[in-house]
Amino acid sequence: MAEQLPLPIGETSEEDGPQAIASPGVTARSSLRAAMGAFETYMQQQGFAENTAKAFLSDLGILAEFVGVGTAVSDISTRDLNHFTRWLVDERGVPCNPKSLARRVTTLKVFFGWLAEAGVLPDDPAAPVIHHPVLTPLPDILSDAEVERMLGVTQALRHAEKPDTRPHLLVTLLLHTGIKKGECMSIVVNHLDFSDPTQPVLWIRYVNPRRRHKERKLRLPPWWPAVLAEYRAQYEPQDALFPCTARNLEYVLTHVAEEAELSKGLSFEMLRWTCAVRDYRAGMGADKLRQKLGISKITWREVGGKIAKLAGPAL
Repeated sequence: MAEQLPLPIGETSEEDGPQAIASPGVTARSSLRAAMGAFETYMQQQGFAENTAKAFLSDLGILAEFVGVGTAVSDISTRDLNHFTRWLVDERGVPCNPKSLARRVTTLKVFFGWLAEAGVLPDDPAAPVIHHPVLTPLPDILSDAEVERMLGVTQALRHAEKPDTRPHLLVTLLLHTGIKKGECMSIVVNHLDFSDPTQPVLWIRYVNPRRRHKERKLRLPPWWPAVLAEYRAQYEPQDALFPCTARNLEYVLTHVAEEAELSKGLSFEMLRWTCAVRDYRAGMGADKLRQKLGISKITWREVGGKIAKLAGPAL
């Protein structure tokens, strides 16, 4: 019989931190150029992903091209921003597909929303700008029946004549924590805290200071340390929890999917989404789930909607 997987509550610290105030000297009459510089500093302080920060600054550079880099931020109106979005699509002469347009509208909302919240502007001119998110296909998740079949396979491997606990350790870790592949591969043994036997904990750590805001503490099931002990006796990891390549673990998941007859296969991403949906169905609050997954409020706008749609009635 496969072990039942009660959904633990993830304990995390708030990743976004307190709302930063604009740099001294940035006022409503400051130029767009000056405000962009302050915004770049803000994004660094808040730990925005490097690619996100670059994309936002690039989008604001196009806005500066449209309204003038020396224009005071208070002189940029909702009408100007709506005209800007039309110009991007119809008049600029450079292709702007729906995905790029959606991201650029997001940039406007984040930038001007920050100026308003920081007290630089009395109102947010980007708030009324219509945002048409690009609809992308919903990701695949496992049904409850498929989860049981998967666990049946990993338990069988765990208790076979030649036991292999690694598949069970891996899938239960991913199913309970929803961590990404890169986060999984970065786990070292001392990231696991079993000082309280009733509440074992996994710490997600980042070496890159820019990613420190993603660090968080996640609870594991009380029975999971016993599975880990079996795995350590078999594989003897010295530092990294999984002293192999990510491709090796993908092969493990592929083998489990074949044995469990999972028609959509099995992947790190599928288990991450499955974890999120199970937590959502169990009543975990949106902000707590967002923090557990280690994603920003901006990314949550899309991810949260997808999780709600995927949750639907339990399968």
